[in-house]
Amino acid sequence: MDGFFDFDYLKEQPLEMAPLAYRMRPASLAEFEEQTAIIGQDTLLRRAIKADLLKSMLFFGPPGSGKTALANIIAKMTGAHFEVINAVTAGLAEIRRIIEKAKERQTLAGTRTVLFIDEIHRFNKVQQEALLPFVEKGLVILIGSTTENPMFYVSRPLLSRLRVYRLEPLSKEAVKRILEKALKDSARGLAKYQPEVEDQALNHLAAVANGDARMALNALELAVLLTEPDQDGKRRINLSTAEQAIQQRILQYSKEEEHYDVVSAWIKSMRGSDPQAALYWLARLIYAGETPEFICRRLMIHAAEDVGLADPQALILTTAAAQAVERVGYPEARLILAEAVLYIALAPKSNSVYRGIDAAYEAVKKERAGEVPPPLRDASYKGAAMLGHGKGYKYPHDYPGHWVAQEYLPPSLKGQLFYQPSQQGKEKLIYEQWLKRISDKQTT
Repeated sequence: MDGFFDFDYLKEQPLEMAPLAYRMRPASLAEFEEQTAIIGQDTLLRRAIKADLLKSMLFFGPPGSGKTALANIIAKMTGAHFEVINAVTAGLAEIRRIIEKAKERQTLAGTRTVLFIDEIHRFNKVQQEALLPFVEKGLVILIGSTTENPMFYVSRPLLSRLRVYRLEPLSKEAVKRILEKALKDSARGLAKYQPEVEDQALNHLAAVANGDARMALNALELAVLLTEPDQDGKRRINLSTAEQAIQQRILQYSKEEEHYDVVSAWIKSMRGSDPQAALYWLARLIYAGETPEFICRRLMIHAAEDVGLADPQALILTTAAAQAVERVGYPEARLILAEAVLYIALAPKSNSVYRGIDAAYEAVKKERAGEVPPPLRDASYKGAAMLGHGKGYKYPHDYPGHWVAQEYLPPSLKGQLFYQPSQQGKEKLIYEQWLKRISDKQTT
């Protein structure tokens, strides 16, 4: 579980027994890495912490970005009583106990209570909303922490009473700086083991950690502790050892909305005709375990929506890719998917098909349902001819070019334009033919 900690438990054991990631947490705002948008010099949050004028807030960000570390700093700097619970293990009984104690402190000593709830998204709606009256009245100052999008996982009434601060993943450079500090620190870090870590190994740990300082520190500690010292007492860590310590980066989506963010970036890259970005986001989808069926469905939709008749071959190719992927499977299927993605990204773009069907659908939804013109009605069943069905219909194949000017829309929609071809790719020819027919129709 991300960010789980218990101040009382950790106070009971020697610091050296705690994991390196805990020992190397920043002890002050000056040691805090990055996150300058929310905790930089002269930001409102930094000033509130320094002045001990805290308001209820929520820290939202990926694992290892500093949410718990920031809470720890606030705990040290505030004059209020600081309570910590984890939503995985706590329940309503624990909340009630804290609230009762907070009332006592406020009544007897005028002392405020700050309640930090780690992984607050784990509380259900009832548990979250049990906090509402106490946050509203200011009996407790709530600080929540979550790795999940609060718009989806935090109760709306509670969210409206919290200031949300988003922490971003740490940069590779920031993670590397944290690792270097750990190697040089003799009190909290690993300096006493005399580690010598190749720069290439440090770069690998920092890159694969994907912005998660905790993951990087855990891997570094493992690499150092499990490396035997040489004759000089040095523990030499090379790239191979670093690779074994951190293994493969995990990029699975934490929740559904993150999945759709990546999909959105992929689709927009293809629509924007950027083959480099389109391939990168495709790789992210594949690496995170996205099913090939989903990817193929999106490709076929994209071929019709954003390429359309500018290159009709796009839909044929993506459909063929879907069939090929079904027969081949991963890992080779990624080649087929990559070919289809590159074709879509490089193809001329037109959304006239998308605009056309949307316009027609809106007309059906909003306009009065137009009568089918008599010439277009079915004249094949008994008695239809007596009703005038089919009368006056012009059979296009009887005319030069297999086309004749004729009204096909209901009278109420006469002259309505739903499909308007672009001048992109092969649709340019369609555009020229369309203009000619529009002109011919107007002269008849």
